Amino acid sequence: MADESEIMKLDLLPEDCIVQLLSFTSPYDVCHASLVSTMVRDAAISDLLWEKFLPSDYRQIISRLVLPINFASKKELFLKLFSPLLIDGGRKTFSIDRISSKKCYMLSARELSIAWSTNPLYWCWKPLLHSRFPEGVELIMVCWLEIKGKINTRMLSPRTTYGAYLIVNLAGRAFGLDSLPSEISVKVGGDHESKGIVLIRRNYTNSRKQELERVLMRHRAETLRSRVDNRGGTERALCDRGDGWLEIELGEFYSDGVNDKEVTMCLREVKGEHLKGGLIVEGRRLKSLIRKRETKCYETEQRPPCCSIITQATGSFRFLYKSLILELRYIKFPIVRAEAALLLNIHAGNGKF
Repeated sequence: MADESEIMKLDLLPEDCIVQLLSFTSPYDVCHASLVSTMVRDAAISDLLWEKFLPSDYRQIISRLVLPINFASKKELFLKLFSPLLIDGGRKTFSIDRISSKKCYMLSARELSIAWSTNPLYWCWKPLLHSRFPEGVELIMVCWLEIKGKINTRMLSPRTTYGAYLIVNLAGRAFGLDSLPSEISVKVGGDHESKGIVLIRRNYTNSRKQELERVLMRHRAETLRSRVDNRGGTERALCDRGDGWLEIELGEFYSDGVNDKEVTMCLREVKGEHLKGGLIVEGRRLKSLIRKRETKCYETEQRPPCCSIITQATGSFRFLYKSLILELRYIKFPIVRAEAALLLNIHAGNGKF
């Protein structure tokens, strides 16, 4: 190991340089990096750094909050946005994903287009227990079930894959919902459509009851399901969220951040021509899905080369890279560490180190 006199300490770097480097990582890494030194700790709590992690339109978003929030720093604001907050008069919630730091939204039932929902003979609007929103809607009885939701990609994080979910519950009197699979789809502009089917049914704790129903209704169910075209689609099931609600995955889509497109999400069952009821709708949720290519805070081609930042700040590759490798080798810095190792090898091969 090199003598201490040879090791250039990170504390000698300008704070704005450290902030720039930390901004290429993630909030998780920043919190761990704050243990490295006093200078890094100061940079890790700076408003300049945490503003880079916040959505670019965060000021406009917090201006839409139903209840204003108080925060003393940008880091505190970032952490408060982990919890879903009501916006737009209580018709939506906004939050930041804890893992990816991407925008997440939930649209209330009032933000959805539900066929016949304005007719109290078919749908009943009422307050719901354990709901994020002031009210939801319960299906009384219809033969035409269609629920649509729309959002523009400009509201979402760029270069991010999203999953769309319908948040529902089943009343004790629910009927007719599992006679025929409902068709689900997610369409982005006119370019992409994800399709599938879902059978809306309760998961019985009494497996004997479920087996008896399956045997008695098998022939009728198979006849009805033959009417549903699911070519190229995926068969999905209701998932228990653990908070008293169930969710139906409608599909996935990619927000490229370049073109503003309208995303249409739909669940419909209109082919059975039978009565159905007892479906309770809370809203529609949009959350980011983690993909390996999306785990970096910035795409490689969209950020300045790490070496150019360091050259401008210090005039020496050795100054930063030796410090990073020796002092941050136990910290999760995938981007900086990879570039540091590459440049060290290049310059070592040229005899510059």
